[in-house]
Amino acid sequence: MNVLVVNAGSSSLKLRVLGEDDTVLAEEHVERWSGGDETGPLEEFLSGAPSVQAAGHRVVHGGPAFSSATAIDDDVRAGIEALTPLAPLHQPRALAGIDAARRLLPGLPQVACFDTAFHTTMPAAATTYAVPAAWRRKWDLRRYGFHGLSHAYASRRAAGLAGRTGARVVSCHLGSGASLAAVANGRSVDTTMGFTPLAGLVMATRSGDVDPGLLLWLHRAGLALDDLEEGLEHHSGLAGLSGTGGDLRDVREAAGNGDEDAVLALRVYVHRLRQGIAAMTASLGGLDVLVFTGGAGEHDAVLRADTAAGLAFLGIDLDTGRNAEVPADGRVSRDTSAVDVRVVEAREDVEIAAQTRALVTTTDRG
Repeated sequence: MNVLVVNAGSSSLKLRVLGEDDTVLAEEHVERWSGGDETGPLEEFLSGAPSVQAAGHRVVHGGPAFSSATAIDDDVRAGIEALTPLAPLHQPRALAGIDAARRLLPGLPQVACFDTAFHTTMPAAATTYAVPAAWRRKWDLRRYGFHGLSHAYASRRAAGLAGRTGARVVSCHLGSGASLAAVANGRSVDTTMGFTPLAGLVMATRSGDVDPGLLLWLHRAGLALDDLEEGLEHHSGLAGLSGTGGDLRDVREAAGNGDEDAVLALRVYVHRLRQGIAAMTASLGGLDVLVFTGGAGEHDAVLRADTAAGLAFLGIDLDTGRNAEVPADGRVSRDTSAVDVRVVEAREDVEIAAQTRALVTTTDRG
């Protein structure tokens, strides 16, 4: 079964056709895609791609209604759209990809694969906010977690490479968005993101965790809610700390040139990352495998070294040479390290294709 994987980002569109053995048969990365009713990029891609038997779509937020991959119909589409306020940057783009594929490929089985679904196995102690029960019941308030498709693949791949059956894994998805997941025997037990993708680690332009009292104070001081949202989503994180656009490479370059704000930005970023890894380890009761994935996780050797340097007490011992020249899906820890540290290529497409095939095959048999 060839699967079309549609991964719509906040401004880009990633398209792939994966064969049965997850070979990439065709791919296209559209850097700037307007979304909406625009079908041109997908239509052009399909004209030169192999035929497909199903399509899988990445959807960031599944809310309380969608806890696993789901066949898309009009009701499911409406349910996804209703969750837009919880992921305003991503949900509309996913819908644009779904609508384009449904128009161009009528009758083709189409599946929504949710980033939140992987985290539905977290225990109540990890998902429940200590806010009034009436609020929780009325608005389904809980920690949902995100990047689940990436964490599912990376944690499984790293544990397999390490040969650790039933491993306790901390997965670090570090890109413009960033989160950690604590994974025990393939199941998510904790994560850093929460009700929305704004929580947790410092990100490129997103703040991560902030004292809610600070936000209340700012609002009472005269900052409008729209301005708070804009600032927290687009002008915080590395961008807000350093004065750059938030790309970790630019921040590192500025720090190398002596920019004190950029130096502080890197220190804050690494401090929060180390803190989060230690917290995830506590949720697991120990650590067997640490895996870095995502753009920064895969390509920034200095970030990995700086992070590991503060975590030796967990049994993490990086090999300097391996870390500097790590191959795809390679090991960067010493042979004597108690924790196996891996760098794994982000392959959300593989996870989406697997979930799509499983659902379509089960439906056909039914």
